[in-house]
Amino acid sequence: MPAVNWLAVIAATIAAFMLGGLWYSPLLFAKAWQRAAGLSDEAIANANLPMIFGLAFVFTALMAVNLAFFVAGADLTMTLAYSLAAGLGWAAFGLFVVALFERRPPAYFLINGGYLTLMFLLMGLILGLWR
Repeated sequence: MPAVNWLAVIAATIAAFMLGGLWYSPLLFAKAWQRAAGLSDEAIANANLPMIFGLAFVFTALMAVNLAFFVAGADLTMTLAYSLAAGLGWAAFGLFVVALFERRPPAYFLINGGYLTLMFLLMGLILGLWR
C-alpha cells in the first residue's frame, strides 16, 4: 500500500475547515442554511461553539485521513474522480436520503451537499498534488 503524506492530510483538513468557514459565512450561505436547518438566531447564539467547532475539526480530519488512504497510489485525475465519488456519490447523496426522511427543504441538502462535494474535491486536490 502506498504511503500517506501526513502533512498533506493536515493541509487538506485545514483547507476543508476553512472552506466550511467561508461556505457557511454571511458571504455565502449562512442565512439560507440557518433557515433550511430551522435554527433561530437564539439557538445559534446559545450553541456550545467550542465543542461544535472542535468536533467538526476532528471529524474533518478523520474524513481527510480516510480519503488519503482511499486515494493512495492514484494519479491526480483518479484522485479527483474518487474524491467526487466520495463527496457527491456517498456523502451528499447519503445526506439527501436522510434529509428526505427528515423532510428538510431542498435548500438544506443543496447547501450541505454542495459543501460536502466541494470539501472532498478540495481535499482530493491537495492530497493529489502533494505526494
